[in-house]
Amino acid sequence: MGAEILIISKGTTFMVDAIAKNLTQAGLETTLIEPDDKQFKNKVDEHNVFLVYLGDYIVDAADSFVYLKDSCNEHGKSLNIIGDKSELDELTKVLPESLIDNIFFRPLDIKKMVSKMEEVGEESNKNEKKKSILLVDDDPTFLKTVKDWLSEKYRVTIVSSGMQAITYIAKNVPDLILLDYEMPITSGPQVLEMIRSDSTTASIPVIFLTGKDDKESVTKVLALKPQGYILKSAGKEKLLLQLEEYFARLKASKS
Repeated sequence: MGAEILIISKGTTFMVDAIAKNLTQAGLETTLIEPDDKQFKNKVDEHNVFLVYLGDYIVDAADSFVYLKDSCNEHGKSLNIIGDKSELDELTKVLPESLIDNIFFRPLDIKKMVSKMEEVGEESNKNEKKKSILLVDDDPTFLKTVKDWLSEKYRVTIVSSGMQAITYIAKNVPDLILLDYEMPITSGPQVLEMIRSDSTTASIPVIFLTGKDDKESVTKVLALKPQGYILKSAGKEKLLLQLEEYFARLKASKS
């Protein structure tokens, strides 16, 4: 069975029903929801693949699309769109086109759309089997760069503050947290203290990201007893190698 697809549409139409039916026949589970439904945010949180059937409701549903944008951006979820050029132009005022994986223009070729969504579903299922990493850093450029480095091998969620990290792990349990040591307002050590003080999150492994490699700085980092530390200047290959070694050690310790 393929991944479950959340179809977002303002009301149901003959075409929306036909789309859901054809996806189901192809082995893809579907759920239909309206953008102003009170369960919208919960359903977005529960799904990893979205198929949005655009219409003249985009402006009125701007808040819902912003939530959808943030969910896809932070968690690497798949956003797919059905609509025409004018609707797409309206949508991209709310979310960037670069976030959209596939655009199916009307008149819709349902067979082609279903085939592509099968591929999306298969890729989503593969991603679900990957180790999950929560990346916490206040530098948006660093976040984007490291997420790009890691996304081929890991499921990466990004947040830009310590409190966002705490909010995330209240509902999600990543396999590893990569935590910036030096952040404003709520520092890395403070975040680690909050994680360790709560029995529901205390066992989540944390590796610090630090820009300092002098003896005094490293001693301070290790004194907090994280699972390790990685220099922010390490670069892609070294970062991937260190993570691979960490997960290998973890697997060996459980065998």
